[in-house]
Amino acid sequence: MVRALELARRGWGRVAPNPLVGAVLLRDGEVVGEGYHAEFGGPHAEVQALASCPDPAGATCVVTLEPCAHTGKTPPCTDAIIAGGVSRVVFALRDPDPNAAGGATALRQAGIEVVEGVGSEAAAAVNAPYLCSHARPDRPFVAVKLATSLDGFITDHDGRSQWISGPAARDWVHWLRAGFDAIGVGRRTAEIDDPSLTVRGPVTPRITPRRIVFMRGSAIRRDLEVVRTAEEVPTVLVTAHGAGQELAAGLGGSEVTVHEAADLSGALEMLAREGVRALLVEGGGRLASAMLEADLVDRLYWIQAPIWLGQGTPAFRIRHPTALRNVHRWMIVEQQRLGQDTLLVVDRGICSRE
Repeated sequence: MVRALELARRGWGRVAPNPLVGAVLLRDGEVVGEGYHAEFGGPHAEVQALASCPDPAGATCVVTLEPCAHTGKTPPCTDAIIAGGVSRVVFALRDPDPNAAGGATALRQAGIEVVEGVGSEAAAAVNAPYLCSHARPDRPFVAVKLATSLDGFITDHDGRSQWISGPAARDWVHWLRAGFDAIGVGRRTAEIDDPSLTVRGPVTPRITPRRIVFMRGSAIRRDLEVVRTAEEVPTVLVTAHGAGQELAAGLGGSEVTVHEAADLSGALEMLAREGVRALLVEGGGRLASAMLEADLVDRLYWIQAPIWLGQGTPAFRIRHPTALRNVHRWMIVEQQRLGQDTLLVVDRGICSRE
């Protein structure tokens, strides 16, 4: 299952809104075939694994998600598994999509042994955006990415943030962006850093992520990268009720889209209606803290650089206090080195388990 999950991640940025799925075929404990869902509309992981195996009869298929039992852009995976003579299927998670579910039942009815739940926690973490899109379709899966010093600052005392993290971490962030429908920042971050918020890494996303700027006022600089290039990469400005008309008038002639929302929760609901299923928030500290304060963050990607700044812009603002006995303990999903930096990934709670 660990290998199947590694394979599943290779579809990052290319298969959404489908899930990330990997599959491994075993015979007598040896790998005889493997595959993954590589492209939206393309063959599923189980079919790829079967195609890689000269003789799958009697093999065990280990797959990260329940094989589908419906005809969508491709035929049912259950039909391919049955036709291939596979004798046993082990999967991590049931598919929450009612259109695709039912694979386990179909396989059992065909006389195939089915084992479910193996590696379910790790599989849920890999497919958290997909699971959330079904368990909570009214708002996107929200991830916050922050790069900080060891003492928790996102800028130095002069307000400079480029660059706290090193080249390896910045390359990884471009890979990360490819798997999200939209990338968001606050107005201050947009104006101070003037980021392009585009994907410039090894994965070319199937659909270019939209750029979202969260703000409260009715004015933003026209010379910002996200405004100037809105014709090439869609940019959405989300502002307070009553400020949208003036904001749009000030940007007349640009391709920027303006929406109003009462608060962050309303903004996320609006983005969900616009088709944003997974949102990556990259800054700044005020927006990240506001999202956390409102309990709207599902995942935190925290890159820590081995530096001390002493003073600067804190990553996390003062929030309402919580007694230790009442604190919610987040789940560690991943820890790894990115060059000289360290990545910590924690989840508030996978949607399927809330």
